[in-house]
Amino acid sequence: MTDDLALDRQVCFALYSASRATTAVYRTLLAELGITYPQYLVMLVLWEKDGRGVQEICDALELDTGTLSPLLKRLEAAGLIEKRRLVTDERRVTIRLTESGVAMRAQASDIPTRLARATGLAAPELEDLRGVLLNIGRNMHAAESGTPSNDDREEAP
Repeated sequence: MTDDLALDRQVCFALYSASRATTAVYRTLLAELGITYPQYLVMLVLWEKDGRGVQEICDALELDTGTLSPLLKRLEAAGLIEKRRLVTDERRVTIRLTESGVAMRAQASDIPTRLARATGLAAPELEDLRGVLLNIGRNMHAAESGTPSNDDREEAP
């Protein structure tokens, strides 16, 4: 008989442990750039499309403005981004990369490969894992909001 409350049977603990280990590897890789993991996520969003509004960045990273604002202040102090108020609506702020922020992209270009190597997984396995994690995230957000999930599978711990 299995104990469904045993720690090693918990999906939540496996996700938590893997997340902490992944963040620790990122911490080492990102120390070379002088940024933290949350700052790296902001930079990824801006490298994908520069000149985004604060709310657009919040939405992309699933953060609230209270969490994002200190990240933006530190990136601005580091000279990687600049904030610009819209002329048409001074309440709205656009975030743009500075030359240093743009140049950092080249320095960071090998980070995904180095992280992938650290996982010990092959590229197809990483793609499958990413898909599973995205599905988990969608389903958990739906469960949190009370929206029914499209997944009728049996429940697992």
